[in-house]
Amino acid sequence: MSISVVVAGGGTGGHIEPAMNLADYLRATDPNTRITALGTSKGLETRLVPARGYPLELIPPVPLPRKPSKDLLTLPGRFRSAVAEVKEILRRVDADVVVGFGGYVSIPAYLAARSAKVPIVIHEANAKPGLANRVGARLTPYVAENYAGSLRGAVRVGLPLRTVISGLDRVASRAEGREFFGLDPILPTVLVFGGSQGAKRINEAVWGALPAMAGQPLTILHAVGPKVEPDQIPAAPDGALRYAPVPYIDRMDLAYAAADLAVCRSGAMTCGELAAVGLPAVYVPFPIGNGEQRFNAEPVVAAGGGQLIDDADLTAQAFQRIVGELLASPGRLDRMSAAAASYGVRNGDARLAALVRQAAGNGAGA
Repeated sequence: MSISVVVAGGGTGGHIEPAMNLADYLRATDPNTRITALGTSKGLETRLVPARGYPLELIPPVPLPRKPSKDLLTLPGRFRSAVAEVKEILRRVDADVVVGFGGYVSIPAYLAARSAKVPIVIHEANAKPGLANRVGARLTPYVAENYAGSLRGAVRVGLPLRTVISGLDRVASRAEGREFFGLDPILPTVLVFGGSQGAKRINEAVWGALPAMAGQPLTILHAVGPKVEPDQIPAAPDGALRYAPVPYIDRMDLAYAAADLAVCRSGAMTCGELAAVGLPAVYVPFPIGNGEQRFNAEPVVAAGGGQLIDDADLTAQAFQRIVGELLASPGRLDRMSAAAASYGVRNGDARLAALVRQAAGNGAGA
């Protein structure tokens, strides 16, 4: 029997992407599955969800104030209103299950689902869970995680990934990837990227290292970020090095296929994708927030699939040294690739979908 699934995970791409990947899998394996996404008008979901072809229901954002303010006084009323709106949405779409991925929209969704006796499934992408999922995990027996031990009682399913990533054969697609980006077909390739907006520290380290690396026979494919002006990007130095800066990479699958090594941030989705496809990486955790990016990278690094370097330590000299050492040892890169792949999970979408269907079938009383 087909089910009605409400996914809640607005705000950032790290919440939205796994929700949409789960939705794609559910729809692909049962085209009659009804998907509804919950979000707010302030999140990326207003652009990303419609682009994936799913209906989006908006509720008022109710962020928790970090310090005493007038917003704290109005919080209870705004929160009750948001929960009531979610309950009405659940009734209208005849929801069989709510799947939450964290973020502002998830706590009202969890509380509304509990009140409406709709089963709840939690998915935590990060090694260090946020408040929403810590609360939600107390309300349901159906708790899934990407990193073992992030939430008590959770089952590790990995991350729901896009099928172009989960099904990627890097070796078979290498020539296609290098041709797509106009790269040298033979030279070893380093893929460098930050988040969707790039990473200033990483950019500066690469640009500072280019003159000293001019004589090295390698290619650097560098996603500098869409806000970087062309005149800020230095020209490739004369020599064996090939430097290919781009504002943004839409085809990350082909970028992964083209690369022998990545230098990047360590958001949960990035770590999950790199491990799944077996691409060795030098992770540079974003230093702001609660430290979740370092926690995200540590397990795959511990497994042997990558290295960690603090943001403050990524100088031009450090970039040159680390990249040079790793590319000079193909055998080491091969071992790192195998270690990353052994830790990574390619079928997180199927694993999470099985839990979602189990919860929907059992009902709220399980």
